[in-house]
Parts: sequence; C-alpha cells; structure tokens
Amino acid sequence: MPKKNMLTLVIGNKNYSSWSLRPWLLLRHAAIPFTERRIALYGETSKEEIRRYSPSGKVPALVDGDVTVWESLAICEYLAERHPEKQLWPADSKARAFARAMSSEMHAGFARLRTHMSMNCRKRWPDKGRAPGVQDDIDRVAAIWNSCRAGFGTDGPFLFGQFSIADAMFAPVVLRLETYVVPLDAMCRAYSDTMLALPALQQWIEGGRAETEVLTQFEY
Repeated sequence: MPKKNMLTLVIGNKNYSSWSLRPWLLLRHAAIPFTERRIALYGETSKEEIRRYSPSGKVPALVDGDVTVWESLAICEYLAERHPEKQLWPADSKARAFARAMSSEMHAGFARLRTHMSMNCRKRWPDKGRAPGVQDDIDRVAAIWNSCRAGFGTDGPFLFGQFSIADAMFAPVVLRLETYVVPLDAMCRAYSDTMLALPALQQWIEGGRAETEVLTQFEY
C-alpha cells in the first residue's frame, strides 16, 4: 500500500480564526499527523502568503500532496474519506444524516452570532454581543445540541456520543459562548464543559493566548 503524504493545514490566528479551529481540532483530536502552517491574518503580506496554499485566499486550507482542499467543512469531509478508520462521522445512517445537516447549517448560518460574538480566546465580555437576533441564534444552537444529545448521544458525552465532525464544527461556538458568558441549560452546559476539557481544544486556547497579534476589529 502506498504511503500517505504528510498533511499540511494552513491556519490563521488561533485567537480569532474560528474557521481554522474546526479542521485543526478534528486532526488533533483524531491523532491524524499533520504539519501546521500558521499565517497571521490581516498583515501586509497575509493575502499573498495564504494564496500560495489556498485559491480562495482564505484559511483554512489543507494540502495533501497534489490535492488542496479549502473551506472547513470540505476539509473535514476529505479527512473522513481519507481516514475511514477514524470514524469521523457517526456510523448510524440516521445519525450521520442529522450530523451532516446540522454541520452544514453551522457552516452557512448563524450570521448574527458570528458578527456580534467574535471568537476571542483571551477575553471575557459578559455584557457584550447582545445585538438584536443574537439570542435567536443562541436558542437555535441550544435546540440543536439538545436534539443531538437526547436523540443520539447515549454512548458518550459528545453531540453524537463519540466525537465527530459535528463537534469540530460547533467548537468555535463553544468558545464564543464562553467568552460572552452566555447562560446555558443543564444539557448544553454539560456538553460545553466536555468540549472545553478536551486536551486538543485546550492546546488551541493556549496557542491563542500566547499570540501577540491584536486585531482591533475583533476586540471591544
């Protein structure tokens, strides 16, 4: 069997880049070897550097030999196909369909939450981010998490029991809700605490806190 190439994941600032977090967390938690290439965002040469790896000019991008994949969810899907032994989607077809639908909803939606509650691992803003419509997005997130845990989460503490792409997709939301000190119901609080305790997510948070760049557009 031919040897697989070493993967390279191109990411942005760990403190701010929610899109980068998703495939990074999936790779790290699943113990899939990869090389990290971090490019600080919004610098004078950032766009040029990113375009060496990503045709969209945005992060993240995954480079696997002569294959380049960009966009968080597409990267996660590629990893699931490349590493079927890691079972990155739920094995049950019904659960898998639900996981894909909610991951796609996360990827495309929740604009108000994204806009008004930027990801920032270094800060706590309990009185910020409560713009019109944000609570509607938070309520939808809570409904999704409760549905997953109640319907599919019997064999573990994650959305579908065992860790999956769905958890990676919602990891930035976990951090956002923590930064803005958003009250959660008991089930959502337990799930959030499970995610926050993940060694891989803790590594990401530590990396974000160690960064020196400050992007004022994501700071209150």
